[in-house]
Amino acid sequence: MIKDHETIDVFIGVDVGKNDHHAVALNKTGKKLLDKALPQDEAKLKAMLKTLSTHGRLLFVVDQPAAIGALPVAVAQAQGIEVGYLPGLAMRRIADLHPGEAKTDARDALIIASAARTMPHTLRNVEIADEQVAELSMLCGFRDDLTKEGTATSNRIRGLLTHIHPALERVIGQHLDHPAMLELLAKYSTPTTLRRAGKSRVETLLRKHAPRAWKRWVPQFFEAIDQQTVVVPGTEAAGTALGHQARSLAQNLTARADVLPLIQALVEAHPLHELLTSLPGVGIKTAARILTEVSGKEFATPGHLASYAGLAPVTWRSGTSIRGDHSSKKGNKVLKCALYLSAFASISSKDPTSRIYYDKKRTQGKNHTQAVIALARRRCNVLFAMLRDGTLYDVA
Repeated sequence: MIKDHETIDVFIGVDVGKNDHHAVALNKTGKKLLDKALPQDEAKLKAMLKTLSTHGRLLFVVDQPAAIGALPVAVAQAQGIEVGYLPGLAMRRIADLHPGEAKTDARDALIIASAARTMPHTLRNVEIADEQVAELSMLCGFRDDLTKEGTATSNRIRGLLTHIHPALERVIGQHLDHPAMLELLAKYSTPTTLRRAGKSRVETLLRKHAPRAWKRWVPQFFEAIDQQTVVVPGTEAAGTALGHQARSLAQNLTARADVLPLIQALVEAHPLHELLTSLPGVGIKTAARILTEVSGKEFATPGHLASYAGLAPVTWRSGTSIRGDHSSKKGNKVLKCALYLSAFASISSKDPTSRIYYDKKRTQGKNHTQAVIALARRRCNVLFAMLRDGTLYDVA
């Protein structure tokens, strides 16, 4: 919600783009003061805001406050102008109220400006970015991308191994995140090259990267190789792909390992670090995600926080045939995942409160996932109170 909306004189709606934005400015009566495309350029954005400021107090509203919308938001905030954003779902619903079916930048900018002028309850505040949170958001997003890429590469490696030699995949696949396995695949990527290398060379290679496990793994490799005598068509091509993918996955794991200490340092330096990690089940990664997804946002009640996270149950009622509460499909999926995993971790923590509540839900007939979601929703109340009062978690 934008404060003191009645004191705003000019409502600027900006449909942001990669290279160009489109801005529409309306006064209190709805008269257009501006309707033009603007480049992704600081000087041009400043000039536009300076011109419009002659008409009074400005409200600058965008449809994307981050990524490609980061520069115009930063420019407006640097000029001391209040900034808000119109969530995508709200914008699409409001668009249905406007005549026409065209989808253009100019129309979208007009819809944003009109919503800012007539429906301030649909807007959200964009707070001045916290440098630590901004860095955390970048690093967490980068690590998430690395994790997705790593999972995809790992699945491709296992798929190729299963195609050419299922028995060997059963040995290598379960340890694929170990540097020794990736080094082995990068150098000897097919059963044939492993046979040629012989036990001595394989032992030398694995001893360097897995000083404790190599004695157990080497016999398993050669036992698996001996289980298949035929060579599947495409094995050589698969070996070429496996070598490249193993090196790619190794680089991915190294990058993830390099990013994690940076995330940890930022979380530990943040004022809310001790508060967040006092909640059972919340570690560095979860605390980082809570900071990136919750910081700078206002929640009036615990229910608002739970709804934002997609943890508030959705009730379905229609006559006597459809009745029940269901898990929401909406909300901030990143935050929902973090809160769900932290709730799951808290079940086996030293704090018995979570386990008692989880067991209570299971006795009520809920399955495991439903019980953990219910626990995560309950913990939203606790997290909200902790953030509101600035107090550490207290089991009492």
